[in-house]
Amino acid sequence: MRPFFAAIALAFLLLAPAHSQPSVRAEPTESSGLMIAIQLRHTKLWFAGKFGNWKLATYELDLMENALDQVMRLSSGVAPDALAKQASSLRASIEAKNFGEFTKGFTALTGACNACHRATGHEFITVGVPAYSPYPDQIFDDQVAKGRALAWSICGTCHVVPGNQPGPAALGPSGPNFVDLANRPSLTEESLRQFLGSSHRRIGTDQAMPNPRLNEAQIEQIIAYFEALKSDSKH
Repeated sequence: MRPFFAAIALAFLLLAPAHSQPSVRAEPTESSGLMIAIQLRHTKLWFAGKFGNWKLATYELDLMENALDQVMRLSSGVAPDALAKQASSLRASIEAKNFGEFTKGFTALTGACNACHRATGHEFITVGVPAYSPYPDQIFDDQVAKGRALAWSICGTCHVVPGNQPGPAALGPSGPNFVDLANRPSLTEESLRQFLGSSHRRIGTDQAMPNPRLNEAQIEQIIAYFEALKSDSKH
C-alpha cells in the first residue's frame, strides 16, 4: 500500500500550483564560476594578511584582480573604477606589511564588492570579513619567516644565519654557515627532519651541540626556511 500512497502524493505535488516566489535571474555559468573563485580568493586574502603572510596576500590579490577583470568584461553595470581604487589601496598596505592599513583596505574592498552587487541587481548577495577559515588544510602563517626567526633565536648563537649576524657567530663554538648547510647535497628534507627531531648528541665541537627541543610545527618551519635558502642560492 505504501508505494500506492507515495505515487498519489507525488502526483498531487506535481499538479499543485506552485507558490509565487520572487524571480531571481540565473547567472551565466562563466560569470557565476568567476564569482565563486573571487569569494575563495577574498577569504584566503584575509587570512594571509591576518597572519602576516604578505607574499601569499599578494598572490591571492593578484588572482582576485584577474578574476574581477574577467567579470567586468562579461557583465554590465560593474563599477571598475571603485573596485580598482580599493584594490590598489589594499595592495599598498600589503607592500608596506601594515596590518592596520590592510584591515581598512580589505574592509573597503569588501564594501565595494557589496556596492557592485547592489548596482547589478544582486543585493541579496552580501560578503563580509571572514570569521573563520573554511580551509583546515592550509597554514596561513608565513612558514619561511617563522623558520628564519627560530633559526636566529635558537641556532644563531653558534651558526651564521643570513640576516642575523654580519660575520661569524661570536657566542659559543662556530658552527657551519646556514647557506653552506642548505647547499650540501646530503641535506635533504627528510634528513633535516630526522636531525632536527634528534637530541643532537655527539654533534659539533667537543660533541657539545645543545638540543633545541623543537616541536613538530617548529621543525617544519625550519625546513621551509632551509628550502628557501636552497632555492635562493640557485637564482
